[in-house]
Amino acid sequence: MSNRRKENHRRQTTDKIRFSIGAKLITIISFLVVLSLGSITALVSWLFYQDLRIAAEENNFEANRRSALEAESTLANARSNARILIQTIHDMGTENVVSQRALRSFFDENRDIAALFIYAGASAAAEEVLANSRFFDTRGTDASLAGLFLDLHRTVLPRAAAGETLLLNAAPVFGSSMLALFFPLSVGGGGVLFTPGELNDTFGFGTNQSYLLNSEGEVLIHPDFELVHSNVNFSDTGFTRYIRDSTSRNSQTIYTDEDGTRHFAAYTRLNIAGGVVITSIEYDKVFEGIAATTRRNLYLTGVVLCISIILIWFFSKTISIPLKSLAAAARAIEGGTFDLELHPKSGDELSVLTASFQRMCTALGIFGRFTNRDIAVRAMRGEIRPGGLPKHATIFFSDIRGFTEKSENFTRIFGDEASDRIVFWLNNYLTHMVECIEKKGGAVDKFIGDAVMAHWGAAYTSGSPQQDAFNCVYSALMMRKALYYMNRERKANDPGNPPIRIGCGINTGIVTAGQIGSDLRMEYTVIGDPVNLASRVEALTKPLGADILITENTWRLVGSSFITEEMPSVTVKGKEKPIRIFAVVNHKKTARGPKTMVDVRNLLGIKPPDLATVDVNADEKKYKIGEKR
Repeated sequence: MSNRRKENHRRQTTDKIRFSIGAKLITIISFLVVLSLGSITALVSWLFYQDLRIAAEENNFEANRRSALEAESTLANARSNARILIQTIHDMGTENVVSQRALRSFFDENRDIAALFIYAGASAAAEEVLANSRFFDTRGTDASLAGLFLDLHRTVLPRAAAGETLLLNAAPVFGSSMLALFFPLSVGGGGVLFTPGELNDTFGFGTNQSYLLNSEGEVLIHPDFELVHSNVNFSDTGFTRYIRDSTSRNSQTIYTDEDGTRHFAAYTRLNIAGGVVITSIEYDKVFEGIAATTRRNLYLTGVVLCISIILIWFFSKTISIPLKSLAAAARAIEGGTFDLELHPKSGDELSVLTASFQRMCTALGIFGRFTNRDIAVRAMRGEIRPGGLPKHATIFFSDIRGFTEKSENFTRIFGDEASDRIVFWLNNYLTHMVECIEKKGGAVDKFIGDAVMAHWGAAYTSGSPQQDAFNCVYSALMMRKALYYMNRERKANDPGNPPIRIGCGINTGIVTAGQIGSDLRMEYTVIGDPVNLASRVEALTKPLGADILITENTWRLVGSSFITEEMPSVTVKGKEKPIRIFAVVNHKKTARGPKTMVDVRNLLGIKPPDLATVDVNADEKKYKIGEKR
């Protein structure tokens, strides 16, 4: 890859915006908003989670403790009340009036007790069921269900008489929540059938669910009555096995049920009949408040983020738009355009920068008039590097004929105003000449008083030495035409705007091009023998009666494109062979205009020279007019 292509690639890479200021601000602010609000949300949620977990465990454990105390109190009261009455009836007999009165009074005071069971011996006749008729009447059920229940559990009374305390579920028989507690007596055994109404209400209240299991794992009390009615057994569940394997009377843990739902679960073993009260709450329900709060905080973070992005986007416009204007101005300056209008608006640092940029543009515009703008721009782009390089270039020199005489005439006529009038007159002429040069791709090297030096193919080329030479000669013809119309518009004998005739010398060859000068001042120019020859050829235009002369070097490149007439060859000091010189008449494809040098001289008012009497070496012995071939 050439240096120029590398430079263009580098410029394209640096000019490409990968991340705009708005995108960077949005990214930074979004990161800060998400980081700050996210961190706060996460920290608060974690702290609340820890506090809530401790509170949930404590509340669940406390709820289990209260439920266990109430269950144990209910069972103990039922057992103690029933035991006293059963013992009395057992001692006095069921037919005794006192026993009958005590039984009625007992059922009146304990309306939640459905029946009492008495076991006095090993025979069936020793078993007796004392039903509370009022209990069954108020519920519309048959009192015989008490006997049916005892028949279904024939072994419990003998086991109670043997010293066991048993707690059974009677709900499957009665269709409602019913418990049967069997216990030993001093002689035989007894039992009580009752409804745990208050326990049902207590166990099913609130988010914590408590339930009662007997020693066999049967569900006795549960908020979901269907489990009780169906006589579901929890002995094979994970938490029940955990209780069975544990040696603690009460404990709490987190367990996952068969459905994959996690629970906080606490248990307490009862001192009666091996019953166990379990209290649990779903893990997710405990933290659903935190989850909801976290979601709301996330929504708030999203809203704040969206509002921040909108505000930052509009704010970034106040930065990016002026910066884009400055970037566009910088690219325009890089392209050689200095006449820019930038208006600071924001009143901040960007406004100061814009005002400074505007002053720089003005300064560059003024500076561009003192140097070759195209060369300066190309040097700024890195297309022209320090050092000298050989270039196949075409060099151009032009000069105003009789400039010294015209200057003296200005001074004689206008006095103190002469300087301003000369500069105005000369600048008007040079403006048209420079336009002709630049339109054909030439670079003005310098102005030497009224003389102009330019070159083609040194600072930049049109593609080939032939094309550069063609453009140079064609540019000289354009100057001739421009001067013709300028002189035609001038008033006759106007001392402030006299007519102008010029001579142009053109030569092509290998020159050294580069930035030449000192550390304080430098200019891009060309040096070498072809440059000197072009200058000397320009000086021959006056004695040879021509306005445009080209050397043989240039003629060989473009002679087929222009009408030319060969002038007498010239021997230049320091050259062994004579130099062939050609006068340019016109472009061959131009229909109008001169066709011979006679036409040129007539058009421009040039007096035909008498080459036999012309002495071009009167001032310097640089030339010797030879014979025309």
